[in-house]
Amino acid sequence: MPAKDEMPSTLERSPKEAQDLWATVHDNAVEQYGEGERAHRTAFAALKHSFEKVGDHWEPKAEKGPSDAQAAREGARARRGGETAGGVDANASKTHLYDVAKRLDVKGRSKMTKDELVEAIGRANDRESRKAREREAH
Repeated sequence: MPAKDEMPSTLERSPKEAQDLWATVHDNAVEQYGEGERAHRTAFAALKHSFEKVGDHWEPKAEKGPSDAQAAREGARARRGGETAGGVDANASKTHLYDVAKRLDVKGRSKMTKDELVEAIGRANDRESRKAREREAH
């Protein structure tokens, strides 16, 4: 199963359900599109409908659905690419985003708008993922 060899480290630190979803979609996408970036994008798009990135791993979302405007697009428009929220559930409530920011110790979160929380959580997620990779390398 190619996906097991290519699974991103953030998924390796995530629940088995997230790993299984990503692997299944990735392998199906490889069969349809071939190995490469498109298979990875397809797998992450599916993952983001049920999971959100929190720190260095993925957690189940309270409600399934698109995580950002890019994920909500359908058809050819969605395949053109564009900016995503990087696994942050940008469609979640501001209260939920605030709670995630609090867990990630985002400074200044109480004064942030919803869009600012999404960006700050994305930066915190990247920082936590980098730290986790460094720990694993040693």
